[in-house]
Amino acid sequence: MSQSLVKNYIHLIFSTKNREPLITDTYQQELYNYFGGICNNLECYPIQIGGYVDHVHILCLLSKKIALIKFVEEIKSYSSRWFKTKDANLDNFYWQHGYGTFSVNPTEIEVVKKYIENQMSHHKTKTFQEEYRAILNRYKIDFDERYVWD
Repeated sequence: MSQSLVKNYIHLIFSTKNREPLITDTYQQELYNYFGGICNNLECYPIQIGGYVDHVHILCLLSKKIALIKFVEEIKSYSSRWFKTKDANLDNFYWQHGYGTFSVNPTEIEVVKKYIENQMSHHKTKTFQEEYRAILNRYKIDFDERYVWD
């Protein structure tokens, strides 16, 4: 086959360092738009971006031109530098070291999209840690609590 055909939908999740509630209403939408710009520049077309005060969800179509680890590195490093410029109180802002990335079946795109859209109401009853554990369990990922929450 001479042509490379790729369609990888991914759901990327990561939190602020120590799950600090720093993604306030003041900057939230602007931050999500900034993520969208980074995704577009990397040809990883965003489908839905959202989250809560202490974490982010990005659903996108991963480009065949970039490795997943490079995509995550670019998303986190560019957005962190940009976010620090928004307010003097954000000088020490950092994303957590780790992240979770999960493949999404094309037939489930709308389900994941709605899930990300409903983060505000979802987190009225569940913490990020509870949410993330549930996702890890759903994907049957073994994890050690000591290393998940840096």
